[in-house]
Amino acid sequence: MLGPTVASASAEPAEPVEAPEDVTPPTAIRARARIASVYRRETRRARGTWSAFVSIVDPDGRVISAVEDNPDAVVEAQSVNKIAVAVAVLDKVDRGLIKLDQKVTLTPEIIIKDGDGIFRLHKVYGDQITVGAVLSALLLVSDDTAVRLCGLVCLALELNEILRAKGFVHTQVTPVANPNRFFLGKTTARETHSLLDQLVAGKLVSASSTTFILDVLRSKDGYIDGIRRNMSTAERESIATKAGWYNSDRHEAGVIFDSAAKPMLTYAVFAGGAFTGDAATNDANFGGTHPALEARARLGRAMLDAVSKLHSGSARSYRMRAYRPVNGG
Repeated sequence: MLGPTVASASAEPAEPVEAPEDVTPPTAIRARARIASVYRRETRRARGTWSAFVSIVDPDGRVISAVEDNPDAVVEAQSVNKIAVAVAVLDKVDRGLIKLDQKVTLTPEIIIKDGDGIFRLHKVYGDQITVGAVLSALLLVSDDTAVRLCGLVCLALELNEILRAKGFVHTQVTPVANPNRFFLGKTTARETHSLLDQLVAGKLVSASSTTFILDVLRSKDGYIDGIRRNMSTAERESIATKAGWYNSDRHEAGVIFDSAAKPMLTYAVFAGGAFTGDAATNDANFGGTHPALEARARLGRAMLDAVSKLHSGSARSYRMRAYRPVNGG
């Protein structure tokens, strides 16, 4: 399956010189220039090795590339590939092979006792957990045990076959001896970008499954240390995002929606290697003070501002539910 047609920079008019105050440019061409400029500045400041694909949708519905930085480099996807895992599981849901309310068992043997998530914190096990709850934990808090729970309903080889059938030959998990388990595997910035674009366009899974994934990735309770850090609650909820980290890798990918809930900007930004500062300190720092995360936070603010005066020409819109706080009861 082919992804959306992306207009290359060579097919566009020459980019104007960006003025320092051109933070919220009025045209797609100037928005592209703004995003590219901030990306270059921030990645140079943070150092490390980057690969990225960022695009915007102009008022005519064209997908215009803003950043293409080594986008075909095959990299360890880390937890960004949990989006692909969710797509494969929901593909089986759509085909009636499994159900969202189908239950799996949280046994002591399946728990990953280190890493991220909530299931390892239970202290007592034997819970019967629905597939829907597993996927929510997988995407919202990047639960590592949820990966193993997904493997109970979608084998590693089956998962890869589903993704290949959808056109993703590099976005693959890595099988191990146990057929129900896998490492999160590899991807490229271009393929992750395409996966997100096709997801939002309704081309990968059903409308209800698409909404399921985007609702979770948009939640204010999800990841906010990177792209969404320097934003209000409402701004954060206009962005569906998923981060991934391990060793020196610090990745993030997602979609920014406009005020009409249409996809405005898609980003896949992968970074690893030697960043500014002490390598051992950086490798142990998964928080917002890591150089790559500080770079992504500034890039996120710049991307949101750069498209704030534009209107997406996308034919697709996604119904976003506004956040309403409650106080129990």
